[in-house]
Amino acid sequence: MTQSLSDIVKVTVQVSPLSAVNNTFDMGLIVGKSTVIAAATRVKVYSGTDDMLSDGWVGTEPEYLAAQMYFSQNPRPNKVAIGRWDGSGTETAVKAISACREANTDWYAAYLCDAAKADIIAISEYIETASPLSTYFYDTKDTEVPAGTAGNVMETLQKAKRHRTFGQYSTTAYAAVAAMGYAMGANTGLANSAFTLAYKSEVGVQPEALTTQPMNTILGYFGNVYTKYGATYNLLVKGTMADGVHFDEVLNLDVLTTEIQTSVMNALTTGPKIPQTEEGVSLLATAITAPCEAARTRGVIAPGVWKGAPVLGLKTGDTLATGYMVLADSLANQSQADRDARKSPPIYVPIKMAGAIEHVVIGVVVNR
Repeated sequence: MTQSLSDIVKVTVQVSPLSAVNNTFDMGLIVGKSTVIAAATRVKVYSGTDDMLSDGWVGTEPEYLAAQMYFSQNPRPNKVAIGRWDGSGTETAVKAISACREANTDWYAAYLCDAAKADIIAISEYIETASPLSTYFYDTKDTEVPAGTAGNVMETLQKAKRHRTFGQYSTTAYAAVAAMGYAMGANTGLANSAFTLAYKSEVGVQPEALTTQPMNTILGYFGNVYTKYGATYNLLVKGTMADGVHFDEVLNLDVLTTEIQTSVMNALTTGPKIPQTEEGVSLLATAITAPCEAARTRGVIAPGVWKGAPVLGLKTGDTLATGYMVLADSLANQSQADRDARKSPPIYVPIKMAGAIEHVVIGVVVNR
C-alpha cells in the first residue's frame, strides 16, 4: 500500500477573497404605484424601455414615461431601477423609498412619480442619512415657487439645508428625471471626466418662459429650472442641491468617500494583517492614495493652495501640489487604549476640489 505524501508534505489551498466592488453611482431609481412589479419583489433593473415592455409594462404607466425621459438623455444611462410603492395599503412614500433601498443597494439617485409636497419633504429628510449614500431628484410645477409664496417646497428644503436633494421647477412631467438621467449617463463606469449639471440640455423637457423676477426667485431657493438663454440656448440652471452645493460636488465626494472606504477594506482583508507600526500605517496611506489619484485623473481634484485650517503638518497657505495629501498622526501619540483596541492613528486626507467655471466676465478692449 502506498503511503500518503501528506504525511511528509501537506499542502493547503487558500483562495483570496474577492475585492469589494464599489457602488458605481450610475443608476437611478424611479418609484411609482403601478402593479407590474410585485410589492414583494419591490425593485427590478432594466436596460431600456424595450426591456420594460418585454416585462409586461404597457407604455402608459408613470414609471414607464419617466424611464422614457431618463433614457432619452445624452449621454444615455445604461440602466434604471424601477421600484414599487405599495399603494394598496398604508405605505408612505418614505417607506416605499426605504424599502427600495433595502431591496437594491446599487442605485444612487431616486425619483418618485407624482410626488406631493409632503412626500418630497419627507423623502428629502430620509435621503440625508440613507445608506448607501444617495441623492433625491424631484420636480414641481407649484406656482407658489416662482411666486415666492412663504412655505413653498423649495423654500422649505432650502431652510432645512438639504444637502442631497435636487429640485427643479418645471411644467413638463418628469423633468427632474432628465437631469437624473444625464447625471447617471455622464457618470457611467466612472471612467469619464468630471462634469456639472449646469447649462446642460434636457431632452424632452420644454423650457420655461419665465421673466427675471420668478427666475431669480427659483434660483434664490437654490432650485433649478430649464429655460431659454439668448436666441438659441435651452439650458438647465444651476445644477445645485437645496443647500446651494452643486450636485457634482456631492456626487464626486460620495464617489471618493466610497472608493477610499473600499480600498482600505481591501487592504485589511486581502493580506495576513496590517501591522500596528509606521509601516502598517504607510500601507493604509497607499491604499488611500489610489482613489485620490483616480479622482485627480477624473478632474475632481486639482493642485491649489490650502485655505482651510491647519491639518497636522499642512499649514494654511501651503500648496497641495497634487490636489491632496494623506496625513497620519504618529503612533507615538496614540493612547494605550487605542493601541489595545487595534486602531490606526487618525488619518486625514485634505483635498482641493477642482471646481468648475460657470460664470465668465470678459472685457473687450478696442483700440483704433
